[in-house]
Amino acid sequence: MESVRLIGARSNERTRGLDTWVPQRWLATAVGGLVAFAVLVSAALVAGRLAANRAVDNLVDQARAGLPLATATLAGEIEKQRLIPLTLARDPDVIALLETYDANAEANLDRKLKDIAEDAGSTVIYVIGADGRTLATSNFNEPDSFAGVKFPFRHYFRDAMTHGVGMQYAQGAVTARPGLFLSRRVDGTKAPLGVVVVKVELDGVEKAWRASIGTTIPDWRFSTLSALKEPENGTVREHLQVVDDTPLTPVPIRQQGELTIAEIDGKPTALVGTSRSVGRPAPGWRLMLLLYADPIITRARLDGQITGVLAFALLIVLGRITWRRRQLQAARRAALTQINTELEERVEERTDQLKRANLALAAEIAERENAETKVHRLRDELAQANRLSILGQIAAGVAHEMNQPLAAIGVYAHNAKCYFESGKSDSGVDSLGQIAALTEQIANKTEALRSFARRAPSAATVLTIDDAIDGALSLLSGRVREAGVAVIIPSRDPSFRVMASRIRLEQILVNLLQNALDALRGRPHPRIEIQHAASAGNVQLIVHDNGPGLDPTIRTMLFMPFATSKENGLGLGLVISSEIARELGGYLELTPSDEGACFTLTLPRVGQ
Repeated sequence: MESVRLIGARSNERTRGLDTWVPQRWLATAVGGLVAFAVLVSAALVAGRLAANRAVDNLVDQARAGLPLATATLAGEIEKQRLIPLTLARDPDVIALLETYDANAEANLDRKLKDIAEDAGSTVIYVIGADGRTLATSNFNEPDSFAGVKFPFRHYFRDAMTHGVGMQYAQGAVTARPGLFLSRRVDGTKAPLGVVVVKVELDGVEKAWRASIGTTIPDWRFSTLSALKEPENGTVREHLQVVDDTPLTPVPIRQQGELTIAEIDGKPTALVGTSRSVGRPAPGWRLMLLLYADPIITRARLDGQITGVLAFALLIVLGRITWRRRQLQAARRAALTQINTELEERVEERTDQLKRANLALAAEIAERENAETKVHRLRDELAQANRLSILGQIAAGVAHEMNQPLAAIGVYAHNAKCYFESGKSDSGVDSLGQIAALTEQIANKTEALRSFARRAPSAATVLTIDDAIDGALSLLSGRVREAGVAVIIPSRDPSFRVMASRIRLEQILVNLLQNALDALRGRPHPRIEIQHAASAGNVQLIVHDNGPGLDPTIRTMLFMPFATSKENGLGLGLVISSEIARELGGYLELTPSDEGACFTLTLPRVGQ
């Protein structure tokens, strides 16, 4: 009974202390909750800001990667259309009509120009006499036909009559639709006879842009990047020859850090972009690529905030569980101490209880360790998925790979022109056949790049190394001649055969030769030496130049994506070439040399 009274007295003492302890605990819990809420909000804001910044950086990279393709599309279209007036200026039907006007000749030429415009994708092709009056046009049967319309005031007409060629981007005087006008003078025996003009409204280029990298805004046409003052405003309007009174207003955009804020449909919209010069076909032009950023930034910020909240909430839950577990453990130790002091006879019973409690705790710990093991495994799988996603970045090399056959097409087109001018029609037809073959090769290269991205094997045949060398040199013959580089090739050996796709093998060689040509720019006595050899069942193809060699800092990351020492390089050529070599069962490596750079391609030999 005395023991019972003692226990009851202690219980009363604890009850009296509880009156002051409960308010203190409530206050501590409230303060802790406010602090946790403040930290949670801060974590969400910081995580959202970091995610938004990363989204902006990704958009900037996407714009920079897509800009070369957009520029190449525009430049390619202009270059294609530029050949039309150049060819028609020498056409006998055009010259005959300008020398002696005839209604039947005009009708025949109208139909001929219409067929050419439909085949080439031109908006309109027309022939202007020396007095500025249109004598023949491809839109002769349309409501807004140019037939009989006089254009002596147009800059492209005056420039062509004075200098031989002309180019002007302006608003159409008849249709009021903007477009690019390319003109060429038709020379007579004593004086200029007139001008051949092709107008292209670039709708096809804008359609290609909308299908691949973004969209254009027609309302921004004939707008300026900043406000123009007189007389600059009048000068620009006169050069564009705007036919209506529409003012040249600035584009509603403003810069805000990495973002461009534009007024679209009356609402401020965030854009991310970059710009680049178009090049020779359009001097003074700059192409600006803008991507919509608002939804991506908003989604990234929201994802970041949700991730931050969940991560911090998880930390709070884990901390609460750990703190509660420690509290329970402390309470159990206190209870054991009190029980051992007050009731020695219950030691055995309490010991059993502790054993059961320890077993339960061990089970919890084992379960926690199992959960942590699963977390580590999932983390490793996510890391592997992230590494695989890097392959998607190689898609940015499409524009880089198209430059090779496009350059060859330009060379063969020039050769065809020269052959036709000199009367060698058979050779000209052969050059056009080469152009058709290279066009097919462009499609094959695009399919090869797709196969590389999805690891799809390409068709392979038995071919000789000499055939691949000939094909690569034929693609780069124009550039080699222009650069004045001496190319030394080995004696032909038909026994050096490999199992490979000719297009993919030529792609490796073209990349190596282009890098060598870039390195030899401005060097005295430039030379590229190509060698082949056989060893241990393999064929080795060696490309060696006498350039300045590679900087030691770039050697360690030579075959890494986007690592380049070129000012305008993409850093993808050697990466793609090395991957192709591995798919063909070989490898590509940089070999030591006393002079310049030396690359060795090793492939398995067939039919020894």
